[in-house]
Amino acid sequence: MLENKREVGKHLLIMLGSAAITALALNEFLVPGKIFSAGINGISQIIATLLQMGGIHLSTGWFILLFNVPIGILGWFKVGRGFTIYSIFVAVLTSVLAIVIPVNNISNNPLLAALFGGILTGVGVAYPLKNGFSTGGMDIVAVVLEQTTGRTIGTLMMMINFSIVILAGFLFGWPSALYTIISIYAMSRVVDSIHTGHQKLTAFIVTTQQDAVISELNKTLIRGITVMPSFGAYTRQDSVVLMTVISRYELYALEHAVKSIDPHAFVNLVSTVDIEGNFYNEREQLKLKQTTEQK
Repeated sequence: MLENKREVGKHLLIMLGSAAITALALNEFLVPGKIFSAGINGISQIIATLLQMGGIHLSTGWFILLFNVPIGILGWFKVGRGFTIYSIFVAVLTSVLAIVIPVNNISNNPLLAALFGGILTGVGVAYPLKNGFSTGGMDIVAVVLEQTTGRTIGTLMMMINFSIVILAGFLFGWPSALYTIISIYAMSRVVDSIHTGHQKLTAFIVTTQQDAVISELNKTLIRGITVMPSFGAYTRQDSVVLMTVISRYELYALEHAVKSIDPHAFVNLVSTVDIEGNFYNEREQLKLKQTTEQK
């Protein structure tokens, strides 16, 4: 029970911190410089800026909130409740803070605004992902579209962000589009450095409680696990090494599952260059989970 309270408290702090950092990136760097973020935030910025040019002054936060309400409903039924609840909380907090925090042009240099706006946005996106949820918006939309179109999430996100850059260029001038590219690139690099990028990871788990750990992993992950006998040279005790390959979105689930059973387990994560064979993507995993729940 205490562990669950700590976990919820940790998630709440991450949600609040992520929302605050993202809102600051928007209102202090991106919005005043007409530099656009990725995903829903970028689309919301474009709409708010167009309305402002027409004399209607509405905060970007209102549009972030407006878009995330139907997206949250869609994600609830299509993606999964746990992922969606935390993600929508982050999106709502970001919206509220973006409305409350005043817009100030901290940097008159657009290059600095693009870089710092992108870096802060990357921090705000990366830590929720690292802890098993997202910042809502296009993350949820991309997962749903991937299920219906069969295209990879990365391809869909690239198409969405490319559209934002093109719109920024046509509507507000090509310098704005170029600075937007710099901002989105900076954001993606920060996300990759804090999290694990888009690569697969191979996890080597050394534990003396193999049956319990395997059982817990099977409850949360749909991944094959290879069991290798091992012997501790220092402890002089028999143990096993569990090897499994996961995606970056599953890292938090794996670490939490292992530590909840064996706090003393040793987990070594290695970047995986390529894989051959059957590796379930998010859509295939969701179908398997739904089939299992129905039985």
